[in-house]
Parts: sequence; structure tokens; C-alpha cells
Amino acid sequence: MVREYRIIEKSEIVPNVHKFVIRDHSIARKAQAGQFVLVMANEKGERIPLTLSDWDLKEGTITLYVLELGVSTMELIDLCEGDSLFSLAGPLGHEAEVKKFGRVLLGGGCFGVGGIYPIAKAMKEEGNHVTAIIEARSNYLIYNQEEIGSVVDELYITTSDGSMGLKGHVQDQLAELIKNGKRYDRAYFMGCTFMLMKCSEATRPQKIPTGVALNAIMLDGTGMCGCCRVSVGGETKFACVDGPELDGHAVDWDELFIRKHIYREEEAVSYQSHACRSMTGYERDRKTPEGGGA
Repeated sequence: MVREYRIIEKSEIVPNVHKFVIRDHSIARKAQAGQFVLVMANEKGERIPLTLSDWDLKEGTITLYVLELGVSTMELIDLCEGDSLFSLAGPLGHEAEVKKFGRVLLGGGCFGVGGIYPIAKAMKEEGNHVTAIIEARSNYLIYNQEEIGSVVDELYITTSDGSMGLKGHVQDQLAELIKNGKRYDRAYFMGCTFMLMKCSEATRPQKIPTGVALNAIMLDGTGMCGCCRVSVGGETKFACVDGPELDGHAVDWDELFIRKHIYREEEAVSYQSHACRSMTGYERDRKTPEGGGA
């Protein structure tokens, strides 16, 4: 029997962030907080890692949040409710380390705002006092606050322009909390690489054990391609099979940024040229009433 990865629900919840609910009973049964899946929009597409943001055992569905950043995510969000993914593999990676730590701090930005929800829920179920901080550039880009707020003890919001919550980023709110006497036994962050580095720097002086999710640097997802290799404490690790949660205080961030930026110019050119073709091609037209699509 051929597995069909049908999109049950798809919506743009805030500009550039799309929520996908996909039916796959097998992944839903095995999913653990912190794990990810590999998604291909079409047979010529790239395999991209996406964090599992929720799952429903009864319905056999998983929830993913997609931030459009390049060609692969653009092809993914071109799909509509009722369409099927070409490929979906998972759950992959180790689950997040979840146990009774005491006071746990979670931080999320961009796609990580969706990704920290199952970790927050699992941490709370273990009896921890859970604090979450989420960030965005402005108030209209904040999402998932109700869901996260329902499973944590404290929720803080930061925005770059100060339109909601503290003006700044996750690490700024963290510094403010520590200044006011808050203490934490464990921290975990998910979002862009720069955010992960800054948050790890913020927890270092307090010696708070800090996990960071390095999903974003993956390609193959099985440890074969080596694209996700990263130096952690002087040792080579592979984020897909050794992570995605790795020690934020031991990651060689300078090396990681150099590797991530090697193809920045090529990626930008590819994205712009693909966007132009996509907007004028039949693939966009078929999804409109005039094109007779879904």
C-alpha cells in the first residue's frame, strides 16, 4: 500500500508563516517532543527538515509550521489543502531531554515558536515550572501564543519594534528575568542560528544547562551527507543523528556561521529567479478558480 501524505489543513497564520496539518498515522504514533520530519513538496524538490509542532493520535495527523525562506519552502507553501506531499519521513532525531529539572526556560523565534510547544507541554507534564519566551519583529508576526500559554506557567513576548511585550529579543527578556531574581535549572531554544547563539551566551554566566535545536542546518537527515556536521566541545557531531538538541555552550558558533553562509548569494539568486517563474507559470495558475485547481 502506497502511503499518501495528504494535507488536511493549510493556512497562513501570520505573514510568511504557514501551518500544515498532514495525515500520517505512523508518524503521529511514534512522535516525541523535539523530533523532526523530512519533507519533499515534489519529486524534484529538496528534502527539508521541519520540527514536529504537534500530533493527534486519534486523527493520525501531525502539525508543522513553515517559514518561507527559499525555493524549497516556496514550493511547499504552493501546495493547497487536499494536495499530497511527494515524501514525508520521520520521526527523526533524538527527542528533547525531558525530565523533572525544576524551573525550565524555553525560547522560540520564527519557526521555533511553533516547535517549542510540544517540549513545553512535555516539560509541564513532568512537573516542571515552565517559562516560555517567544519573539518576532512586530506584534502582527506573533503566533501560537494561546497554545503555548495554555501549557506553561509564564509566557513572555518580545518584539523588535516594541509593539508587543518587551522591546528586544528572547535573550533580552531572559536577562531582565534574571536581573529580577529568576533562576532556571534548564534552558532550551529553537529558532534561527543567530538567536540560538545569543541565547546560549545569555545563559552561560548563570551556568544554566542549555540545549539548542540545530534542525535548520540539515539536508539528508540520516547522517550520510555530512551537511549538518557541527563542532561541539571539540568533537564533530551530526545534528540529524546526534541531535537536533545539542549543547549550546559547547557549539563552535563561528565555524557554524561560516558554513551556513557559504551559499548565501546563490540561495538568494535561486529564490528570486524561482519566485519570478512560479508567479508566471501554470503551477500558480492551477490553484486558482480560473486554472481549475483546488
